[in-house]
Amino acid sequence: MVSLICTLQDHRDDVNWCAFSATLFATCSGDKTLRIYNTKDFSELPFSPITGHGYGVHCCCFSPCGQFLASCSTDATVVIWSMVSGEIEAILEHPGRSPVRVCALSPDSVHLVSGASDGTLALWDFPSRQCRRSGAVPDTTMVACSFSPCSQLFMTGSTYGDLRLWDLDMNQLHAEKNAHDLGVSCCTFSPDIHSGGQVVQFRLASCGQDSLLKIWAINKLSSGAYKMQLLHSLTGQSAPVLTCSYSADGQLLVSGSVDKTVTVYDATNAILLYTLNQHERYVTACSFSPTSPIIATGSMDKTVNIWRVDDGCSGQEGKSLNGETFESKQGRASSGLSKLLVSDWSEEDVSLWLGEEGLEGLVETFKSNNIDGSELLSLTKETLASELHIESLGLRSKLLRKLEELKSASVCTGSPDEFLCPITRELMKDPVIAADGYSYERAAIESWINTKNRSSPMTNLPLLTTLLTPNHTLKMAIGRWKTTH
Repeated sequence: MVSLICTLQDHRDDVNWCAFSATLFATCSGDKTLRIYNTKDFSELPFSPITGHGYGVHCCCFSPCGQFLASCSTDATVVIWSMVSGEIEAILEHPGRSPVRVCALSPDSVHLVSGASDGTLALWDFPSRQCRRSGAVPDTTMVACSFSPCSQLFMTGSTYGDLRLWDLDMNQLHAEKNAHDLGVSCCTFSPDIHSGGQVVQFRLASCGQDSLLKIWAINKLSSGAYKMQLLHSLTGQSAPVLTCSYSADGQLLVSGSVDKTVTVYDATNAILLYTLNQHERYVTACSFSPTSPIIATGSMDKTVNIWRVDDGCSGQEGKSLNGETFESKQGRASSGLSKLLVSDWSEEDVSLWLGEEGLEGLVETFKSNNIDGSELLSLTKETLASELHIESLGLRSKLLRKLEELKSASVCTGSPDEFLCPITRELMKDPVIAADGYSYERAAIESWINTKNRSSPMTNLPLLTTLLTPNHTLKMAIGRWKTTH
């Protein structure tokens, strides 16, 4: 089930891009502004909108920690913004002074890539804000860029239709000619790493003017060479596909098209789950939240739609949703709630739960006090009386009893297995991804590598690299689980 939460209507021109951090949401537009919202209720921050670009803003991306936002523009610059104050931290002038169409930050926050209309690329050292290397693909415009989850590679896409894989020395490792007829419009790496035998594999989604969304496997062979293989061509949209984005776990894939639709796919099985018909013009931007089941989509109709994706949707196929369906979202079955962490419940989810438990009389009180799942878990006998002014002792007691039942029902007998380090079998505090594609506690895998001759603890095969990549998504998931347990 996909539900429309809200529509943001603040921009005065086309919405070109949107991006999430753990707590913030950013949009950019042809109106030269960026707007920043709190993801808790999608209220705009006091310092928003932020201005500084001289022309339309094409792309924006958060640093993994959420402290900074990078944006690029026709004015040939990449601007780095502080998300504490909204002030400009740095202005990076692209080599050649050509309009910058795309920018991307590496997952480890070390590098930033910018691509321009003249086909040039600039690789920046993000901490020092210095240009490290530059290169060019002649006779084309760079419009797409994405870093691999290990931060050591990045893919670019151009209006010429090629996808090109680069390392951090700006060496071109692979070129997939004519990946999309008439041009690439967007590309994005899946956040997970696959491994098998002597091969490390990444997944990449790309879309283009040929009306296709494609899923690729990028294999790093034991020889060090890279091979790119097309896995799926998805045909759920009838016009050029302009934007695509993976969910934080790599299981879902969303795209937006000139046909005004948004499609949501099961990325693993290449199955169309939903087609969303809510925008009035081309859908130019889409993004998944890294911490909750939320999708944002932006359009040339100047609006941004925020959608909630309920768990369990992967078992359904080919659903077409319109505005009428979203208006009936109050009717969700309680089983849908049980598949979400209580801390991830929206205010609407809390109201639904109150109704199911025979506490309908408290719905308005909870709504007026903006009680969501996180706030619900923190309620006490004192706050019910002093802050929510629930005077009835019997009603307070019933609510607290139901809340305890809710907490008990959500407590597992142990930690989820995916949260445990395969080496120590303890809950991970600093999970990292190794070259075998598995996540480990950093100290444990570092010790293993130093004493076990660089073999994988899970496969016993040699690790092709000792590089360890922080698994921010898993760390946040463990943090949320600990909060509710």
